[in-house]
Amino acid sequence: MTRILAYRFSAFGDVAMTVPVFREFLEQNPNVEIIMVSRKNFESLFSDIPNVIFHGIDVDDYKGFLGVRRLAKELLNLYNPNYIADLHDVIRSKILDKIYIRKGLKVFKINKGKEEKENLTNVWNLDKFQLKKTTERYADVFREMGFTVKLSHQLRPKTTQKKGIGFAPFAQHKGKMLPLEKSFELAKILAEKNTVYFFGGGKKEMETLEKWEQQIPNTQSLAGKLSLSEELNKISELEVMISMDSANMHLASIVGTRCISVWGSTHPFAGFLGFGQSENDVVQIKDLSCRPCSVFGDKECFRGDWACLEEIRIQQIIEKV
Repeated sequence: MTRILAYRFSAFGDVAMTVPVFREFLEQNPNVEIIMVSRKNFESLFSDIPNVIFHGIDVDDYKGFLGVRRLAKELLNLYNPNYIADLHDVIRSKILDKIYIRKGLKVFKINKGKEEKENLTNVWNLDKFQLKKTTERYADVFREMGFTVKLSHQLRPKTTQKKGIGFAPFAQHKGKMLPLEKSFELAKILAEKNTVYFFGGGKKEMETLEKWEQQIPNTQSLAGKLSLSEELNKISELEVMISMDSANMHLASIVGTRCISVWGSTHPFAGFLGFGQSENDVVQIKDLSCRPCSVFGDKECFRGDWACLEEIRIQQIIEKV
C-alpha cells in the first residue's frame, strides 16, 4: 500500500473541493491510501471515502516555525508516508515541505496558477478565458507522482428521493453576495411553490435567516442547527441548491446535488465552479468587461457600483430552477 500524506489547512470550500478528487483518484488507484491533514471540524467531508485517513488539527496548536516542525515530526512518526502532497502552497505548508525534503521524502505541490489568475482579474485585460479547474490542479499533484487520474466531472447523486430547494444567500465577501433584499425576494417567490431551506453559519447569518423563516411561509432555517454530516445529508436530499460562489456549492457537489450558483466579482473562469456542476446553472452578468476583478471576491468594486451583483435579476435564477 502506497501512503500519501496530503495537507490543505485553509478555507472550507477549498478543502471540500479535494473530496471528489480523492474519491475518483482512490477508485482508480485502490492500492493507495491518503492521510488528509486539515482543520479538525472538516472531518465529515471525508467520512465516506475508503482509504482516506483524516488527521484533524487545530492550527493554533502549531503556531510559528517550532509549531510546524512539531507537526511535521508527529505526522512522520504516525504515518511514515511514501509521498507528500502539498495541496495548499502557503507559508505553513512550505515549511512542512522543506522539512520533509530534508528527510529525503518526495514532495509534490499544487500549481495554483497565480500569474494566470492575476492576469484574469486585471480589469484592463479584455481577453479572458477559462483557466484550469482547481479540481484538475489537485489531480495534477497525484499525476506528477506517476499515478493515472481521470476525473469524470460528473455529479453522483446520493439518493433519488429529492425534494425541496436549498438556499445559501451568504458568502464570506461582499463581492460574491447577491444583495440581501434580492435574496429575500427570491426566497419569497420560490416558497410559493416549494419548501425552501436556508443554509448559513455565524451569529449574524443565523439571526437574518431566523427572521426570514418567520416572515416567509414554507421556509425553514437550518443555519446553526445541523452538524456538518447532517448538513451534507440534508443537501443530498434537495432537488436543487441555490448558492453564491461559496462553500455550499462545493458541499452540493460532494453529495451529487445540482447547484445554481450566483457569481459577482468572481467568475467560473478562475476554476472554482463546483465539481460536476453545469455551466448552464451559472448566474452572472456576462457583458461586464471588468469581471472578474477578484479571485476570492475580497476586493472593493473598481467601478464603485457593484454592477456585477446589482444587475442580476431574480428572474434569471428562477428560470433556471
